[in-house]
Amino acid sequence: MAQNASSEPTPQDLGFFSRLAHPGYFLQWSAYWLKPLAILVCALLAIGLFYAFYNSPADYQQGDTVRILYIHAPAAWLSQFSYAVMAVASIGSLVWRHPLADVSAKAAAPIGATFTAIALATGALWGRPTWGTFWEWDGRMTSTLVMLFIYLGIIALWRTFEDQARAGRIIAVITLVGAINVPIIKFSVEWWNTLHQPASVFRLDGPTMPMSMLIPLFVMFFAFSFLFLLLHFISMRAEILRRRIRSAERRNAQRLRSQG
Repeated sequence: MAQNASSEPTPQDLGFFSRLAHPGYFLQWSAYWLKPLAILVCALLAIGLFYAFYNSPADYQQGDTVRILYIHAPAAWLSQFSYAVMAVASIGSLVWRHPLADVSAKAAAPIGATFTAIALATGALWGRPTWGTFWEWDGRMTSTLVMLFIYLGIIALWRTFEDQARAGRIIAVITLVGAINVPIIKFSVEWWNTLHQPASVFRLDGPTMPMSMLIPLFVMFFAFSFLFLLLHFISMRAEILRRRIRSAERRNAQRLRSQG
């Protein structure tokens, strides 16, 4: 049966995978994951923070300052991962006009901006005792700061448009242009002479960190990743409900005008 192009398809009209991402069906199945995800995040954070601050060794050069790593590195990873989610969602919005694509992109932007700000703040705190300065205009720090500005610009654009569907298409293009900054952040330590050391965890020849530091770091990676997923789900659900309220308000206003 052909669908009206101007109406939102119902979950029953879609295939299995498309049905999972339908706004109405998403509200149903995502509700069951919120509590388990919240419990998992709390458990992983508790374990990770305990091992990071009480059961992992101090660095032989940096001492206890190295413990900032367990917050800084996961936050930096999530700052880039959040933007990757936005970029993929932007492709879905432009190419397939997916009903949840722009919702996902909009929901990820404030989360990514927060993780980026945390990465910059903890990096500055770590840099002062390690490098002797809170800030240095090296490749990675500068490109990460640029990413924060991109996030803030995208958030501001979402708030500028009243028509969120039109905003989604415009912002999707801007998001994809800004995505070029993600590989710049990733490979900046290899392309330029920066204060940041090269990768010490994800290496072809294996990590260079001892297991006593690597295990709590991975626990914090998973904790932050599941935290992103939890916050993303919550933010997407709020955005869907917000749009439904606005749509209902517009319909009521039109009905009142027609009656008047």
